[in-house]
Amino acid sequence: MSRPKIAFLGAGNVGASCALYCAQKSLGDCVLVDVVEHVGAGKALDMFETAPLLDADVKITGSTDFAVIEGAEVCVVTAGIARKPGMSRGDLLKTNADIVRSCAEHIKKHAPNSIVIMVTNPLDVMALVAMKATGFESRRVVGMAGVLDSARFSAFIAQELGVSVADIRSMVLGGHGDTMVPLPRFTSVNGIPLPELMDAATIEKLAVRTRNAGAEVVALLKTGSAYYSPGRAAAQMVESILLDKKQLLPCSAYLDGQYGEKGIYLGVPVVLGRRGVEKILELKLAPDEQALLKKSVDEVRSTLELMEGVKT
Repeated sequence: MSRPKIAFLGAGNVGASCALYCAQKSLGDCVLVDVVEHVGAGKALDMFETAPLLDADVKITGSTDFAVIEGAEVCVVTAGIARKPGMSRGDLLKTNADIVRSCAEHIKKHAPNSIVIMVTNPLDVMALVAMKATGFESRRVVGMAGVLDSARFSAFIAQELGVSVADIRSMVLGGHGDTMVPLPRFTSVNGIPLPELMDAATIEKLAVRTRNAGAEVVALLKTGSAYYSPGRAAAQMVESILLDKKQLLPCSAYLDGQYGEKGIYLGVPVVLGRRGVEKILELKLAPDEQALLKKSVDEVRSTLELMEGVKT
């Protein structure tokens, strides 16, 4: 029985980290593609040599030729330039849009039946660019954002309370940016709602840190951005898709009336399975939560307005 093929378009730190996590779980054969000569092949060889230590019976290869993604069932797009200190996700817009369009054309040609996981920033806008460039149904293009943002919120909560990270279940909605919306009412510690365990001021402090978590890492690294956590977040999505786990995960999905919005990608709770985004769940938000989500929507739409010449 043949294994699924997982393609990673972009073999930088995020793509390579995601590939390693996927290989470690033996989710499928992994192929890394990067326009920089030998980067994909070099990292793939290093991972392949690690496979015996991970009991990972999968093939791991790399190339500069996008034709090697032929027949991939999942394509993880991480290609693009990373943020530098002082740079917002919006600053990445034009350069990364061109890169994502190019990747989308290769996916359309070589992996026309695949599901695309978008990781490149600005995430929500790049997901829309990819959907339009591939011509895929919206359910087959999904953005990785909420899984990462929720993990960060969970980590900070566990640290604050002094409890196991395994006990935390958190939910973060909205655009993948400074206006993301951590939802304390839908966050719990082993089933206990967060507001029962923490005062409002502390919750807000952790919510602010979550919104700025990516920038916090960038400021410390100086020359790059986070990659372990985004790579693992994307790998969780790959797993839910390929194993048809139908996990309920916060992901950037195309809205067609849900939450009162149309025509944009936004972080919302989705059921992620073998067909991609199989369902979008609409939470009953309180007025203050709805206001915060609207602010996030406005930011995504504002970024979209800066986009020139988006191909449909």
